Amino acid sequence: MERDDQLELYGLVAARLKEAHRKVRTMHVSESERAALSRRLLAVTAASKHDLAAAARRLDSLMEELDESGESSDGRFPSA
Repeated sequence: MERDDQLELYGLVAARLKEAHRKVRTMHVSESERAALSRRLLAVTAASKHDLAAAARRLDSLMEELDESGESSDGRFPSA
């Protein structure tokens, strides 16, 4: 049963990563900002191989930031 839960979480994280990559690709940001976001997505992908739950939390946080930046007036990603 636990294995099924793990597989389901992998599927959810994979789908969210795909969505995050699409959002980053379509954002109106500079190339350096896009590269930084892509590096963060790659870090989440790598983390998912070792600690899936932590990677899911990191991805949720990044997705919230992406959603908030899409709502800003200038459409730019907030610098960290």
